[in-house]
Amino acid sequence: MIEPEPSVAEKLFGDRIDVARAFTESLATHGEQRGLIGPLELPRLWSRHVLNCAVIAPLFSGRVADIGSGAGLPGLVLAIARPDVEWILIEPMVRRVAWLEEQAVALGLSNVEVVRARAEDWSRGAILDGVTARAVSALRMLIPLTAPLVRDGGELILMKGTAAPNEIEAAQKQIRRFKLSDVRVEVVGEGVLEEPTRVVRATVR
Repeated sequence: MIEPEPSVAEKLFGDRIDVARAFTESLATHGEQRGLIGPLELPRLWSRHVLNCAVIAPLFSGRVADIGSGAGLPGLVLAIARPDVEWILIEPMVRRVAWLEEQAVALGLSNVEVVRARAEDWSRGAILDGVTARAVSALRMLIPLTAPLVRDGGELILMKGTAAPNEIEAAQKQIRRFKLSDVRVEVVGEGVLEEPTRVVRATVR
């Protein structure tokens, strides 16, 4: 059974809560069948996935890419929560691209562009104000995929787990190579979510 909607969901999404409900219901209905989520995720779909992503929505502005968007976590969730931000969802797998495109249309997300590609195939240059990613790879591997897409002064805002400080330490070579500054872990949602969200933030220079 799908997890009942936590009361904090309406606080995080505000007047966008009905769109968030529609997305969550669709993911619950079709996610496992389409290989987007595992069979054990329904009892924690809101708390572990949707709200885990939504809580970081205030960190973004401008034009932002989500690398390896998959089921739309965090890309579609963030596009729902922040209709004022332009979101580019980059995903290489055909069936996941189809899902992202279907959901963007069904949910009326005019602020979403879906691009079928790997991050390393991005050809538009360093034009983005920010890049995010969730559960893609270790930071030392993720930095070379994400930093080249971001303009000077833009940000990486990468969702990570409790090992984030260790990942930063292991990625020092890549941090220097791509001239990242102010690299830090931020914990978002303390006192709001039972399990707050951790992100690694860094400025691209």
